[in-house]
Amino acid sequence: MQRSIRLLGWLMLAALVIVTVSPIGVRPISGEPVWIERAGAYAVFALVFCVGYPRKRLLVLLLAIAAAGVLEAAQTLQPSRHGRLPDFYVKAAGCGVGWLTAYIFSGLDSVRRRLLVP
Repeated sequence: MQRSIRLLGWLMLAALVIVTVSPIGVRPISGEPVWIERAGAYAVFALVFCVGYPRKRLLVLLLAIAAAGVLEAAQTLQPSRHGRLPDFYVKAAGCGVGWLTAYIFSGLDSVRRRLLVP
């Protein structure tokens, strides 16, 4: 199961690279405000990696934020795109939300396990 989750995380990273660096006309649009799309995508991305690599959560957070920064900067390579600091902040916040969600759920799981031990 953990192997599948890790694979999903890496596939999500590949998808983020594609939609972030591709021309603006190719980018999928959900109809939601763009900040929700950005924060949501990076929150799920960080959450999946935290679940896939539970003993390396802090490293996952740092690398997810770094990936957001690198991908935001990489947008300057595409003429129809632009990398902006406020967009990076939204993506980094999304990473934080995903990390915090994984942290809370792991804490709840620990409590559940302690309560179920006879």
